[in-house]
Amino acid sequence: MLNLNHKSLDVWKKGMDIVVEIYKLTRLFPKEELFILTSQLRRAAVSIPSNVAEGFARISEPETKRFLDIARASLVEIDTQIDVSLSLKYLREDQITNLSEIANHEFAMLTNLIKKYSK
Repeated sequence: MLNLNHKSLDVWKKGMDIVVEIYKLTRLFPKEELFILTSQLRRAAVSIPSNVAEGFARISEPETKRFLDIARASLVEIDTQIDVSLSLKYLREDQITNLSEIANHEFAMLTNLIKKYSK
């Protein structure tokens, strides 16, 4: 694969960690959720590091910021979908501890980067 700079960024690495966590957790979901909640969560998770990568491949700062905004929005989407999963009892609070820690760190990093590119 390509040896690109974004792969050394902590924000990209944490995004990849979120993908792994989401895939682990969604394996616990009922099979009837495969094409609904499982698919939504996985697509949103993959969107985070994908948009970070695409943002850092852009030349202009406004374009970079736009993709970072999309990555952060995908993270917020995951937050809601995890809440739905908890409400439906597909997951328990103790099962999302690691994801919560990674997601909070990722949200902070994305927010700081967005602020940097907003100037």
